[in-house]
Amino acid sequence: MARFEPHPARRPAIVAGASSGIGAATAVELAAHGFPVALGARRVEKCQELVEQITTRGGEAVALPLDVTDADSVKSFVHTATEALGDIEVLVAGAGDTDFGRLHEISTEEFEQQVQIHLIGANRMATAVLPAMVERRRGDVIFVGSDVSLRQRPHMGAYGAAKAGLLAMVNNLQMELEGTGVRASIVHPGPTRTSMGWSLPAEKIGPALEDWARWGQARHDYFLRAADLARAITFVAETPRGGFIANLEIQPEAPLAEVKDRQKLALGDEGMPKK
Repeated sequence: MARFEPHPARRPAIVAGASSGIGAATAVELAAHGFPVALGARRVEKCQELVEQITTRGGEAVALPLDVTDADSVKSFVHTATEALGDIEVLVAGAGDTDFGRLHEISTEEFEQQVQIHLIGANRMATAVLPAMVERRRGDVIFVGSDVSLRQRPHMGAYGAAKAGLLAMVNNLQMELEGTGVRASIVHPGPTRTSMGWSLPAEKIGPALEDWARWGQARHDYFLRAADLARAITFVAETPRGGFIANLEIQPEAPLAEVKDRQKLALGDEGMPKK
């Protein structure tokens, strides 16, 4: 008897939040690696544009409406995706958006909205696919977390709280799914150049960047690309049976420093080498 249920040759995947950013890049990357993909988002027309790109390149994909804050929408999405592609083998839960604001300056309603999208929405997606995965004794549920859940960042308290809750949920899933053949993983992006958050007005972004620098969280101006995260998520999905990626943090690499900058980093304020 095999120790692990092997991956089937055909592994249908669903991507929540696939209309832009990390979700869109992930759908394209998974399709390029042979995964049939169902792209879900509220902006289904954007998903359809990506489906046309995927199918032109020989991939298999469908675009379906999805609102992770609506339980009926989630159930309908998963049902229709299963009918179109077959049993779902991979879930990528990455739907969401964010807004900047200090916790004492935003409303409880704004705080709740972030929890609804990033935590409750991810839970809805997971519970829609997990029972069938457990029954088949195989499957991957991959959640897009954030480095903000590991190191909180000013002006992102609501988002950070939701992502911290998501991390706790995934940690519990890993314990509760042990021995079922279903693997739960979370990928933590560092600062990433997408439309999420960065389309906000300067009066919101400016103070946030200033406060991040105070806490050592804006050391350089390089950002990850959505494609960087897409490759990481696909790597998690393709991990051979027998092991799994529990937590994966991706950070942007700093630009090459000039010689004088390296010397400054190596020396303390008094010109003496740092200990």
